[in-house]
Amino acid sequence: MARRIDAVAVLGAGTMGSGIAALCAEAGCRVLLLDVTRDAADRALARMTTGRAPLLGDPASAARIATGSFESDLAKIGDHDWICEAVIEDLATKRALLAQIEPLRRAGSVVSSNTSGIPLRAITDGLPERLRQDIAVTHFFNPVKVMKLAELVPGAATTPEVLETFTVFLADRLGKGVVHAKDTVNFIGNRIGCFWMLSGLHKAEAALAEGLAMEEIDALIARPFGIPSTGLFGLIDLIGLDVMDLVGKNLAANLPPGDPGLAYTRLPAAAQAMLERAQLGRKTGGGFYRLLQRDDGTRAKETFDLVIGSWRPSRTVELDARHQDAASLISGTDPAGRFAWDLMGGTLCYAADLIPEIADDIVNVDRALRWGFNWAKGPFELLDALGPRRVAERLDAEGRPLPRMLQFLRTAGAERFYQGDGRHLGLDGAWHDPG
Repeated sequence: MARRIDAVAVLGAGTMGSGIAALCAEAGCRVLLLDVTRDAADRALARMTTGRAPLLGDPASAARIATGSFESDLAKIGDHDWICEAVIEDLATKRALLAQIEPLRRAGSVVSSNTSGIPLRAITDGLPERLRQDIAVTHFFNPVKVMKLAELVPGAATTPEVLETFTVFLADRLGKGVVHAKDTVNFIGNRIGCFWMLSGLHKAEAALAEGLAMEEIDALIARPFGIPSTGLFGLIDLIGLDVMDLVGKNLAANLPPGDPGLAYTRLPAAAQAMLERAQLGRKTGGGFYRLLQRDDGTRAKETFDLVIGSWRPSRTVELDARHQDAASLISGTDPAGRFAWDLMGGTLCYAADLIPEIADDIVNVDRALRWGFNWAKGPFELLDALGPRRVAERLDAEGRPLPRMLQFLRTAGAERFYQGDGRHLGLDGAWHDPG
């Protein structure tokens, strides 16, 4: 039976902690927001009501948030139902803080770590049994107020009651789409999404050498596949090359041996050079793209052309009819078709080889990419659109092994992963309602 959550303590007043605190306050919860200093927490609270899109749409919600510091106010977590750790992505820092809070929290409270990819087992290793039973990962996507996805990841000792508590609260009270992931590096959304981005940077080099422009690369993987118009380079500009570098290092340290993602954990040379000169993306005024203010007040978009190594005016791309449909695009033998098959085909095959490692069904994987990366279709929905049999036959012709789920589909004698009524093929070979 789910426990009730009405009071939430958020530990860490950075971007993610502030977003979680604001969301809970707007849902009617009493919130305690702590940071290293009270001033830091107070500044975070002040920012929640400012700007064009304030975190607190209702200023009255701010009255539900109390602030404080770790040093002076940590004991106050004792009368809160959920303690959410949202400090920096550093294993030692998270472990030290969790060790501090364990003797202070009351019986029946639940605990979570908001981490984007550090395995929970590493965070809780050697910590008290009570904590390991009451803790899970609640991975919100940024911006918390906007993004629907919340990945819920249990540890080996997490009780079913705690999982039910988080599932009900995240979905019913906070309005999130809950995806159930396993305790593996980067969970579901970032495991596949970061593979797509990091491998994309590498595979784009070959496409550029074949004459495709950067704007064409972004267009080819956006509209045909139902991916946001930022494409590859635009999305990395939004995230930041420095963040992608840290993601790659985390994957290099934690991916299992033999994982295809290990080949792409280091930035390619051109992107590495950009990183070293702090050309990181939007936060530094430009990365792969930038906007310049003209004298007449209008803006001009420029592209940092990786082939010539300098800025040039950005080009508008109009895809021809054969490139606007994903199935016809990847079947083409021109540079556009080869790149689309290399990147998107490679990403879909990667996803199809990760079940049951990262999730127990295809629905959680598809929801993670739709809700966390704003893809119109998840990997298995895209495979259905492309035709799983055609994809499998192409892999056979190329002498490549079939990913687990494509092999499972073939063995089960099924044509698709989803039926028209929304039911999906489960690992037991039966058709299941999505739930």
